[in-house]
Amino acid sequence: MSGVGKTVCVTGASGYIASWLVRFLLQRGYTVKASVRDPSDHKKTEHLNSLDGAKERLHLFKANLLEEGSFDAAVDGCVGVFHTASPFYHDVTDPQVELIDPALKGTLNVLGSCAKSSSLKRVVLTSSIAAVAYNGRPRTPEVVVDESWFSDPEVCRQNKMWYVLSKTLAEDAAWKFVKEKGIDMVTINPSMVIGPLLQPTLNTSAAAILNIINGSITFPNITFGWVNVKDVANAHVQAFEIPSASGRYCLVERVVHYSEIVKILRGLYPDFQLPKKCADDNPYSPTYQVSKERAKSLGIEFIPLEESIKETVESLKEKKLFSH
Repeated sequence: MSGVGKTVCVTGASGYIASWLVRFLLQRGYTVKASVRDPSDHKKTEHLNSLDGAKERLHLFKANLLEEGSFDAAVDGCVGVFHTASPFYHDVTDPQVELIDPALKGTLNVLGSCAKSSSLKRVVLTSSIAAVAYNGRPRTPEVVVDESWFSDPEVCRQNKMWYVLSKTLAEDAAWKFVKEKGIDMVTINPSMVIGPLLQPTLNTSAAAILNIINGSITFPNITFGWVNVKDVANAHVQAFEIPSASGRYCLVERVVHYSEIVKILRGLYPDFQLPKKCADDNPYSPTYQVSKERAKSLGIEFIPLEESIKETVESLKEKKLFSH
């Protein structure tokens, strides 16, 4: 229990990764100041308040990504800040308002509050593989993406990858800001995050699995890296606690095409009605590799993809988000 007597802040605490992060931090004895948009929204906070240790050591704070200074109270007195709050949707009508502003301005607002703190030792920023892998360089089976890669905003704009752009701009701005202010920051860059849900609502990455098992006729012609939410939350804790942790950490258990996800699901649930064909007739988008070296230095031993998929499906059933 290395967190006893220490106070940390988690932003966007009711989110998918953040909920697991809050759980692990409470388990390790930390006092957690958790920011949410509306602390009185019972549906969003009940799962947090029911965690072990929450009654004694979890404090909810109201904060809004676009409101300057709104994180001051949550950050005040903390030795660590975990900034996870950032919107993640695919269907956007106004990318600037819905994705880019909250990601970019929100990150700078949180870091602005961090810059005012005298107790702060380290910030752990939840970035994404989105900020790493999209630079126009080919991603084919022999290519190994690693932490030295940075996504190119121009490539993102040309291809209308608005979520990718939001994470790229936010991480880039964060590095510039912390360098200028002398803040110690580590970023965690996970791929598609799946596994069990603590929150009652469906999140975008778990929806990727739900869409396939819920009667879809086709699967997308897309290749993604996949990782378990528990590994991602654990990596955040390790990145804070290991003194030598620095820079960026890509978190990907395996990169696979959606056809492989369907194949794994078919093996696990032979009676499910799963899609048999791809959404288009183009060649399958190629797989590539993502380096695990740095993730291993945080002590992360990845939960296998098969297990993550099974946990996701069982959790969707349990939350009554999927009935078979």
